[in-house]
Amino acid sequence: MCQCFFRNGVFTTVYIDLTILVPVMKPTLLINNSIPVEGAPVMLNCSVENGTGPILYTWQRYTIQDGLSAVPESTENVLILPAANRIHIGWYSCTVRNVVNEVTSGRSYLDVRFGPDEPVIEIKPYAISEKGFAASEQEEVTLNCSALSNPPCHYVWFYNNSQVYSGQIYVLPRISRRQSGLYTCLAQNDHLKTRTQLTITLTVFYLPEGSPACTALSHNNYKDVALWCSWEGGLPLAQVRWLKSSEEDNVIVSYSNSTKIQRASDIQNGSTYTCAISHPALRFEVTCSTTILFPAGGPNCSAKATKQNDYVMLTCEWPGGHPRAVLEWNNKEIGDSKESSNIYVLKSDPVYNGKLFTCSGLHPMNADVKQCLVRLESPVLEKSGNISVLEGNDAQMSCHMKPTNLISEIIWYDNKNKEITSDSQKYGILKESGTSTLTVRETEWNVDSGLYRCLAFNAVGNSSILIWLQVNKYPTPPNVTISKLLYSRQRTEVDLEWMTQGIGDLTGFMVQRQASIRSFTGPRRAAMTSSWDTVASDIEPEIRGHKLGGLDPAIVYAFRIIAVNHRTTGFPSEVKTPADPPFNAYPAVIGAGVTGMIVATVASLLIFQYIVRNRENNPRLHDLFFRPAPADARENIRNPEDAETGADAEEGITNPAAEEVPGDSSNAVSEPTPVSDADIILTQMPVSEQPEDDPVNVTITVTTTP
Repeated sequence: MCQCFFRNGVFTTVYIDLTILVPVMKPTLLINNSIPVEGAPVMLNCSVENGTGPILYTWQRYTIQDGLSAVPESTENVLILPAANRIHIGWYSCTVRNVVNEVTSGRSYLDVRFGPDEPVIEIKPYAISEKGFAASEQEEVTLNCSALSNPPCHYVWFYNNSQVYSGQIYVLPRISRRQSGLYTCLAQNDHLKTRTQLTITLTVFYLPEGSPACTALSHNNYKDVALWCSWEGGLPLAQVRWLKSSEEDNVIVSYSNSTKIQRASDIQNGSTYTCAISHPALRFEVTCSTTILFPAGGPNCSAKATKQNDYVMLTCEWPGGHPRAVLEWNNKEIGDSKESSNIYVLKSDPVYNGKLFTCSGLHPMNADVKQCLVRLESPVLEKSGNISVLEGNDAQMSCHMKPTNLISEIIWYDNKNKEITSDSQKYGILKESGTSTLTVRETEWNVDSGLYRCLAFNAVGNSSILIWLQVNKYPTPPNVTISKLLYSRQRTEVDLEWMTQGIGDLTGFMVQRQASIRSFTGPRRAAMTSSWDTVASDIEPEIRGHKLGGLDPAIVYAFRIIAVNHRTTGFPSEVKTPADPPFNAYPAVIGAGVTGMIVATVASLLIFQYIVRNRENNPRLHDLFFRPAPADARENIRNPEDAETGADAEEGITNPAAEEVPGDSSNAVSEPTPVSDADIILTQMPVSEQPEDDPVNVTITVTTTP
């Protein structure tokens, strides 16, 4: 309750209802009989200890076949199955839900016991007789008995009322006719003490081996056709007969095989003849057919050599047709007559080059003899022109071979008449459709120029052609002159500049260096060689300067420049030795002079201050700078003022102000250290007759040594 009071004494009351909602706890599932017999009642109880109502209940069942499915039989906490059966088997769970949450219980398994039902017997292979099942002799017969039961039932097999096997599957390997009879399957549920059984009749028949065969053969020197149908063996013998192909034909029934002769002139191409076979082991008659066909086209001849070219195989083929065509080589002069394909093998020999072989084909449906010809030929190569390339480029030479009936191989030989192998890094060989291409990689004018040979050979001969490869050098690049070659101050680097003379193509420059022999003495000088080392290469053609480092200051080096046009090098430039950089002492002299002046000035001031402040200790030094003029230096007195001054001088009275030192004598500094880099000359200047307080003029001359 909430009350609100106003100033006039009126108040308002508001009431609020507070409801505490309790979530449901995980329910507990109980089954009063988890293993009932089919038909017995079963009750499942789902209980929840706590939770705010209303509480809703749902039931679920899980099976391997159907997965999780809802159980609509109940929406309460109790699920009642009045008569449990096999469809109720599975894992059960219940879900409880209120306005707060939803919780599912754990699963409980309900296992309903039943069976066995009436057995079902499956026989493999499956065959039916008038009395039941049938099987062919010597076959493996499998009898499989199955009956629905929980728990699974036990099976026992009986043959003619005698127990022969215990188990669900009874296998009769290589069954014989003596095993015909009654087979009974007994199914027992040992838990429920119940049983059922089923009896079948198995009759064993055996058919002739294999399957019926129908064919057509040439007869009467290829003038007639013999139709032959056969299926021999079996018990009883199979009945064989050729069906009518026209009104004039007579149907003759025979056992095991039947032959029918037809004139070839009466047969149309594509005619089909059918043979029917019956047997007690067969439910229906089986038939086999044969179609008389004239093979399309005619014989096809070819020749092929073995891998090592040791033999030549002559092949004559005329596939298809029924009956098959008969093939002969050279009217039976070589080999025997054969059907469809006739292969004759000859030993390789050049005498067969150009020889003609004939294959003849015979067939009842064709009165004329058809032939094909094959001629053995050695390879023939087409003439190829000479090749010219610039040094450094790849050169390609092609060898073209005219088509022949024998497969030929091509071998390349280099300009030294050595066979070129496919794994060579210098050469590459590409073969395709009668053409072989030889590639000479990165040609060199003094190595790769010359005659190359292409050789083609097969089992009956060979031929070859020569191809001239001319490798030309690029034009010589222009000459080079060195315009500048200077050491750095430390002599570890040089600055190099050059110029080109004349016109011509070039692709770059290279710098070569050589240590001068005069840089070494003794054994090292004797061991020195005059070889040049390339210290810079691949310099772009537009560049005319380069800096080289890493020099030994103790060695005198010589340098030269060479222009390069691809792989063609020009004439080396003149050989030069680097010069030392020009000496410039002006900055050093100015710096030394300024430094000396500063040092001399500071030293003079310190000495002067020391003399003034130490007049008593060094009177002579003091008088040297500040003593009055001697008596003989007096001037002529021409007025009273001059006379007074002169009298005072004669009497030896000195001016007290001349002996005074400006400043306090107690602040005297110690004598400064002499300066070694400059000679300081102090010159006494005459003291003018000024008032006593006038300063003393001193001129300081400083002389420095560079």
